[in-house]
Amino acid sequence: MEVGENTAAALEVATTFAELGLAPEILRALDDLGYRIPTPIQKQAIPLVLAGRDLMAQAQTGTGKTAAFALPLLQKMLAHANTSASPARHPVRALVLTPTRELAIQVHESVVDYNKNLPLRSTVVFGGVDMKAQEAILRGGVEILVATPGRLLDHAGSKMVQLSQVQFLVLDEADRMLDMGFLPDLKRILNLLPTKRQTLLFSATFDDSIVGLAKSFLQNPLKVEVARRNTAAELVEQVVHRVDEVAKLDALLQIIKARDISQALVFTRTKIAADKLGRRLQKHGVPTGIIHGDKAQVERLAALDGFKQGKVQLLVATDIAARGLDIVDLPCVFNFELPYAAEDYIHRIGRTGRAGASGLAISLVSPEEDRLLVAIRKFINRDLVEAPLPAIAPPRPVAVATPVAAVEQPDATQPRLGRPRREPVCALLQPPLKPAQPDQAV
Repeated sequence: MEVGENTAAALEVATTFAELGLAPEILRALDDLGYRIPTPIQKQAIPLVLAGRDLMAQAQTGTGKTAAFALPLLQKMLAHANTSASPARHPVRALVLTPTRELAIQVHESVVDYNKNLPLRSTVVFGGVDMKAQEAILRGGVEILVATPGRLLDHAGSKMVQLSQVQFLVLDEADRMLDMGFLPDLKRILNLLPTKRQTLLFSATFDDSIVGLAKSFLQNPLKVEVARRNTAAELVEQVVHRVDEVAKLDALLQIIKARDISQALVFTRTKIAADKLGRRLQKHGVPTGIIHGDKAQVERLAALDGFKQGKVQLLVATDIAARGLDIVDLPCVFNFELPYAAEDYIHRIGRTGRAGASGLAISLVSPEEDRLLVAIRKFINRDLVEAPLPAIAPPRPVAVATPVAAVEQPDATQPRLGRPRREPVCALLQPPLKPAQPDQAV
């Protein structure tokens, strides 16, 4: 059975979270967070999850999909909530798998916010950091575990986590997990879980690989599609500037100044390109952070925190590192290099224009990238506006005060009755500035 446009309206009768049947403790947490009206994906998914059905859900990033699965799972786990100190009373009942550590952290932070009035324990585990601190929390018992596949298997292999009582499995951004080659890990994890469970799959796109994964992991799932198939965010203004490859840095700086962009996420295809661009921007005096897969977790979190606090103006990132970044009111995304996979274009521009806000996505396209642009246009079924680079407004003229006549001072070396000597005008002028040197690539 599929839930499409014909049946979605029946599921959107609820206009408040209370009408979705959530517990008072959860409603108080949502009220504290300022949540008032459920988003379309929440209106459709929450009743189905509460009904116990497996689910395939497609939604644009930033539409509230984390709450769409976390809220009903918390509701269904209320019967097991307890304040016992015994780890045995807090087995893992809900497992959420994500492709990246950034997304894992973001999901867990949301779970903590929703769960603050309930005695349910949660934690997050991911690679790139020492396992000992994670092991200590796992030994104490947690009902909700958010994890990246590789680190979860590490803990399972060392017997630090038992998955035999998992009742709910969530695959978040399943399309990205397949892109990153996690299918073998997912199959190994699946073998550690009970056969009888409820499984929820969330993905930004539905293609043949996702359908195949759903057939392997889910039982007679319902299907929810909030956004039209493979469409880019409607609230994001998308602009293309044709720029030669060697002129992209100058174009980026010009656009930032002309549009007065306070913050932006800048995408490159490779880690080497991210490092190179980040260093060049820093040399130009632009506060810039860099995140990619080779950066240590401490470095990535520091760059992200600086960006969220406004200390960093530009955050240069690769596609994998940027998955799961949730930055409130991010005004702009730059495609400094177009992605090789057209699907990644949707994920990139989905970082802006989130939760009903408007956004701006600017792509700098060199002649060598024409085929990539054609593939993106075909994939999103939409023409992208091409425009000349915006001009930088000239500075306002500064009013010049009328000079006051100088009072001639006598030269002390001349006789008192002699004629005073004036300094030549040229001696009062600064020598001409040397011409600025062109930017040198790192």
